[in-house]
Amino acid sequence: MTRIISSLAEVSAAYDALYCDLWGCLHNGHTPWPAAVAALRDFRAKGGRVVLMTNAPRPNRFVEAQLDRMGVPRDAWDMIVSSGDAAQAGMFSGMVGRRVYHLGPEKDLGFFTDIPADFAGAPAIERVPLEEAEGIVCTGPFDEMTETPEDYRATFLYARAKGLKLLCTNPDIVVDFGDRRIYCAGALAALYEEMGGTSLYFGKPHPPIYDLARRRLAATGAEVEPSRVLAVGDGILTDIQGGLAEGLDTLFVTGGLAAEAFGIDVEAPDPSLLSPWLRARQLSPTLAIGRLR
Repeated sequence: MTRIISSLAEVSAAYDALYCDLWGCLHNGHTPWPAAVAALRDFRAKGGRVVLMTNAPRPNRFVEAQLDRMGVPRDAWDMIVSSGDAAQAGMFSGMVGRRVYHLGPEKDLGFFTDIPADFAGAPAIERVPLEEAEGIVCTGPFDEMTETPEDYRATFLYARAKGLKLLCTNPDIVVDFGDRRIYCAGALAALYEEMGGTSLYFGKPHPPIYDLARRRLAATGAEVEPSRVLAVGDGILTDIQGGLAEGLDTLFVTGGLAAEAFGIDVEAPDPSLLSPWLRARQLSPTLAIGRLR
């Protein structure tokens, strides 16, 4: 049975680290939520570690710069682990070849140019036209504000015929950008699989991003037991499913992507609506909260 709480402070003593999602939890794509910032600051003040775990398709330093522009204070978190970080390791390891077609906007070019130290000596990755590619690296639609996965059906038919694998840097299907819902790389990767292609995933709910978070925490001297980690997020099939698969306690932020399903008060999910919604998805988060605070 999922327990509904009104604040993180109610349960924070039970945990040494948070794996906290960004979009829908800490900010809405434009501005941070002050109550969420305060909750993370309070958790850290009590000795906890905050790992911002995001399915952003960019290396963590680009995510950090975005948070700075939004005004998220540095003392609200300890480190950032992105799907882009985990997916970079896959790309530089050659999982989709060395000559790749980049499906995504120019803002994601840092994925190719910000080379991790571990792969500084690896053979170069070259971005080429689809006709010359050995594989696809998908960071999202070219125009995320207007395009849908269906706009890429012809591209994917051609890629599937060539036997190209698609490396998905962000498994999210959609995300709320302010008051607008936009498609992410995960929606394109899902369509490619439906059409018979092969997609490779590195962000939540898949294991590589959690392994990376554990290794980065350990590198700081923090060996945190899984029972003392709380995975926080509004994505039931990413944040929550991924946390459960890793054996972690989970906190479902109901006021994010699925807010309309749980009643008129986004801050207080209706238990009579939440329970059947979770049963239908056969998932049972440890905890639930309207908005992170």
